[in-house]
Amino acid sequence: MRLPKIASIFVFLGCLAAYLMFVKHHYDGVRPAISKIPPHFRPRLGLSGSPNRPTSSEVVSGRFQYGVMFDAGSTGTRIHVFKFQLEDNEAPKLAHETFRAIKPGLSAYADDPEKCKEGILELLEVAQDNIPSSVWSSTPLVLKATAGLRLLPGEKATHLLDRVREVFVESPFLSRGDSVSIMDGTDEGISAWITVNFLIGGLHSSDTPTVGMLDLGGGSTQITFSPQDEKTIQTSPIEYMTSFQMFNSTHTLYSHSYLGLGLMSARLAVLGGIEGQPLEGSSTELVSPCLAPEYSGQWEHAEVLYTVKGQKAGEPIYESCLRKVEKVLYRKVKKAEEAKDIEFYAFSYYYDRAVDLGAIDEKTGGTIKVSDYIDTAKRVCNGMTVTPRENPFLCLDLTYISTILQELGFPKEKVFKLARKIDEVETSWALGATFHYIESLHSQ
Repeated sequence: MRLPKIASIFVFLGCLAAYLMFVKHHYDGVRPAISKIPPHFRPRLGLSGSPNRPTSSEVVSGRFQYGVMFDAGSTGTRIHVFKFQLEDNEAPKLAHETFRAIKPGLSAYADDPEKCKEGILELLEVAQDNIPSSVWSSTPLVLKATAGLRLLPGEKATHLLDRVREVFVESPFLSRGDSVSIMDGTDEGISAWITVNFLIGGLHSSDTPTVGMLDLGGGSTQITFSPQDEKTIQTSPIEYMTSFQMFNSTHTLYSHSYLGLGLMSARLAVLGGIEGQPLEGSSTELVSPCLAPEYSGQWEHAEVLYTVKGQKAGEPIYESCLRKVEKVLYRKVKKAEEAKDIEFYAFSYYYDRAVDLGAIDEKTGGTIKVSDYIDTAKRVCNGMTVTPRENPFLCLDLTYISTILQELGFPKEKVFKLARKIDEVETSWALGATFHYIESLHSQ
């Protein structure tokens, strides 16, 4: 029995409506839930009103990989946004780097970890502004904390890192279980070594010899180099030696980090303080022969405000200060005999204090000898009785730097290269660590 023509039309329209409802429901279920991205992570709009996307020249010129690395140091947090151009069967090329820094460091929020989120969110805006939104989900987001958090009690450091993880998980970038961590000091040195040698071409060709790396941070100091003498490999402590693969080559390195011997931690020790103290009721007054005899002032370290005073001594200030520094370093540093024959770059406070003493240009860097630090330390220390200096700790800092370099095995005539940038790229460990992290993603 045939249905009337009008009934057939109603049946057809009903089926069509049901099909369209199914398609709409299915599409809503599978499309990206943009509304779930927190407001502070929504795609930025460019001048045209469209989200930040690759330009036509980028699409034509090749494949790109982005990486975001947070360097959570003892005195501040820095973000590095790297853009790499990928080439088949070749090491990647660094196409661009964006860098931004804020103060204080994460450790300043140890007693109120929730407050650290604000700075992390501020720096994440830099990543959003410099990475096309179309590749956010494939761009690794990593934070590695250094000596500032390594020196904190474990529970406080954990709470801070948990707050960072919360921000990262909510972000539109690629965040994994290992995206937020405290960086081992040796890994810090190795990553900085990778950065420097990548920038000078030492990792791209066997024709270019690699260089060593010295880094003097606030809480720790690192030395890393590639030994050429088998004796160094055989006689060094096993924990100082490491091997890794990068760009299809195996590299064997001597690398060690001395926790507590960074410039700020060492300054506290030389002044007579103890890291992590004072506890309630303890004195915050420190008296030292490394300061001008009549000096009295305040110095804040690790959220503790100290009153520091000079001390009259029966001998020249330099000799008195040197004895204090040698006592702090006694049997804490191992000489690396081969290091004296290898070319080294030196960074961070090695660079800053060289600028302070006028040995190098602040922007372009330069070279300096161990003897330059020694001679200037003597002149600054012994001159404090006549002329008070703008930086009351310069005598102490230069005496410490010149002494630790000699303890590491460098002779007085040893020359170091000092640079903040190589080919306009920051010479921090962040680039090397980003390379290593991206390679780990590709190998999985």
